Amino acid sequence: QVQLVESGGGSVQPGGSLRLSCAPTGRVASINGMGWYRQAPGKQRELVASITRGGLTDYADAVKGRFTLSRDNAENTVYLQMNSLIPEDTAVYYCNADLRLWDWDIFRTYWGQGTQVTVSS
Repeated sequence: QVQLVESGGGSVQPGGSLRLSCAPTGRVASINGMGWYRQAPGKQRELVASITRGGLTDYADAVKGRFTLSRDNAENTVYLQMNSLIPEDTAVYYCNADLRLWDWDIFRTYWGQGTQVTVSS
């Protein structure tokens, strides 16, 4: 069973930076869109940023200019560089990917287990 594994979360002071990464365990045939969502306490999960296989990106207004999403297709890895972090960025961040395990299979959406990001002085 393929899983998405996230890394890079942690605690940082306002103005600091963190880099999240996410990749599937095991073999996959191909990956289409990838992205990151976040969920703060008492709030709904929201899209942070997404990226197509070709590298087109989309960002939530709240993170534009501060976060950068990129991917390495050879490594099946997506990265979220988060700069100028503010307390409102505190949340559990979830990786998301549309992938298929076999060339004959359909694309399915997979989620990571989440990584905590805390921004506090």
